[in-house]
Amino acid sequence: QVQLVESGGGLVQAGGSLRLSCAASGRTFNSYAMGWFRQAPGKEREFVAGISSGAAVIYYGVSVKGRFTISRDNKNLVYLQMNSLKPEDTAVYYCAAKRGIVSTQKFEYEYWGQGTQVSVSS
Repeated sequence: QVQLVESGGGLVQAGGSLRLSCAASGRTFNSYAMGWFRQAPGKEREFVAGISSGAAVIYYGVSVKGRFTISRDNKNLVYLQMNSLKPEDTAVYYCAAKRGIVSTQKFEYEYWGQGTQVSVSS
């Protein structure tokens, strides 16, 4: 069992930056691939970024590539550095974990955090 807790969300002006953190419980954290997803009101949950268990493989969603960076430490934290934020980045951001290879597909992730709100004003 893995429990995930996100933090770091908030309100920021367009062009600003935020760093989200995801703290994972469980002694086998390093064996899980991790992902960040987001969901805006009235829209489906979409893939933002994913990182393999050893951090060798990283994927980004098209809309965030070049602006966001995912990373993880060797303990229990996963980060999402978000730069050059736009109003369309406004959403609830979720951290997720899965065994095996990293994926861009939300249905493959087994564990989810409660989400953290990111709001970007124009």
